[in-house]
Amino acid sequence: MRSLFWRILASFWLAITLVAGLSILLGHMLNQDAWILSRHPGLNTLASHWAKHYEQEGEESAQMFLERRRERFKIDVQVLDDSGEAVVPGTFPRRAAAFEARQHNDQRRLPWRRLTEEYTSPESGETYLLIYRIPHPELDAWHRESLLWPLSALGIALVVLTLFSLLVTLSITRPLSRLRGAVHDLGQASYQQNSLARLAARRDEFGVLAKDFNKMGARLQSLIGSQRQLLRDVSHELRSPLARLRIALALAERAEADQRQALWPRLTRECDRLEDLISEILTLARVDAEQAHAEPVDLNALLGSVRKDAQLSAPEQEVKLEAQPGLTLQGWPTLIERAVDNLLRNALRFNPPGQPIEVRAEREQDRIVVSVRDHGPGVAAEHLAQLGEPFFRAPGQEAAGHGLGLAIARKAVERHGGSLVLENHPQGGFLARMELPLAVEIGS
Repeated sequence: MRSLFWRILASFWLAITLVAGLSILLGHMLNQDAWILSRHPGLNTLASHWAKHYEQEGEESAQMFLERRRERFKIDVQVLDDSGEAVVPGTFPRRAAAFEARQHNDQRRLPWRRLTEEYTSPESGETYLLIYRIPHPELDAWHRESLLWPLSALGIALVVLTLFSLLVTLSITRPLSRLRGAVHDLGQASYQQNSLARLAARRDEFGVLAKDFNKMGARLQSLIGSQRQLLRDVSHELRSPLARLRIALALAERAEADQRQALWPRLTRECDRLEDLISEILTLARVDAEQAHAEPVDLNALLGSVRKDAQLSAPEQEVKLEAQPGLTLQGWPTLIERAVDNLLRNALRFNPPGQPIEVRAEREQDRIVVSVRDHGPGVAAEHLAQLGEPFFRAPGQEAAGHGLGLAIARKAVERHGGSLVLENHPQGGFLARMELPLAVEIGS
């Protein structure tokens, strides 16, 4: 497996090597006459200083200046005017000039480097041609000294760039390693949400990715936990109707023909109860499995439809609806409809005749609150916290049900990123409040 760490580090090193190679190549290219004339300490100001001595102090002073330069920097100098005549005797030895003339057409390397420079005096306007000869050993020694600091700077730059490349590489590969470990833990069902806490605190793309992964992990763990709990609850709740069916079947097998006819309604009733229970269990499981994209929901129309259905199923009860106009939100209309319908049916079970069920919907800041109130006996305070748990029914209830209606409503509201508040109304009765955000959070 090719490691991303080494690939990134190799890429940085390749870039550094190319830069260093190009720098060295450029240095060799700059090792030309113009570069030497501008950088060599014995040549970069020689022309201007010689012209000043010659024009202000005379030929003897200019010749002495050239002699001093020769002694200090081992540079021979010859100065010519526009006509090609020597302005001063210069410092070229005659035997050296004769040797150069003999070797002019020879392929062998001369023992010195010859450079020329044309200089125009700003004071007199005269133009001079200066011819320099530098022995190669002296020029090579100067090259080594002059290139020492650029090479040192290049070495320091390489070290700094290496450290920088290492830091950048680690900053990329370490978060990936942590995410890989989190994915492995999630696959082994041993994921801990705080394992990516430090990574989620970063303010870059890895921090955003870690936050999204934490949300995904928490949701998957919640789904797995709820499914396990649901399986345990279902297995427990299905035992009662199955046991009643077995008893009824056993009685039917032993009973006479006329007695069996009386047992068939009981068997049918138990089968219907079992079918209703399985239907509600499947509805509860589908709430978390909803995969469709959120869409705009016309809450006013939805509440009106649910109220109409509830009124038809219980014509003796009155359902009053008060909703602000223009209530819309992003969500899943099927889930919201199921939640409101379950709250209304729960209220219809306990509401006394002659008292209306009050349904209200209004916008509060960035949320829409839908409340359903009945005038029934309410729920004991010690059982309020358990309402909304699957298969929980408050003690003393005589109304039919399986304890899944409020659980389905709570799951549907939480699927939208909202909350379901269940409490007793201060003036009597029971109050259920659905608090729904206007937009579903991404990742919900």
